[in-house]
Amino acid sequence: MWRMGLSLGRVPDEALLTGLTTDDPEFAVAFVRRFQRTVFGVAIAVVGDTQLAEDVAQQTFERAWRHAQVYDPRRGSVRSWLTAIAHNLAIDAVRARRVSPVAPEDLDALLGSVTETPERRALADDSAERVRRAVAELPREQARALVMAGIYGMTAREVADAEDVPLGTAKTRIRTGTLKVRALLEAAEKR
Repeated sequence: MWRMGLSLGRVPDEALLTGLTTDDPEFAVAFVRRFQRTVFGVAIAVVGDTQLAEDVAQQTFERAWRHAQVYDPRRGSVRSWLTAIAHNLAIDAVRARRVSPVAPEDLDALLGSVTETPERRALADDSAERVRRAVAELPREQARALVMAGIYGMTAREVADAEDVPLGTAKTRIRTGTLKVRALLEAAEKR
């Protein structure tokens, strides 16, 4: 299709992803160029280190190339699939490093600024904004627990220790927060 005069810059995301399976270097370059800012933005927002974020971004594109054939458009856009890969790899990288845990007293400031972060700019699509709004509607304790577990990759035990609450309370906050966010997102989709 692109050889018939259509620029790869105008090829739909799904077609560009499918092009990765052909091992055509032009598709690979176009795919990386289209999504590099988004992927790097997610990685840097989670890991907070430029070099590590670059490594995560590279691993994200390698994984996308290896698993392009399993992408299912019914489950979301190529962008959301790719950002999920980047987010998961970034969390894995943070867990592997565990150099500097987030101090609980610093988390309130992070929650307050969650609407203007590099991740927000990288994930400027509607679904990411809906998730941010839903998390902002949670009670403070649930939002903190959900962010610690979901973004910083902390276990329920680590959340309990950081918040100085019993393990069961931490698990309940994470689970309840997750269910509330899911319900808020489903309600927003019905509107």
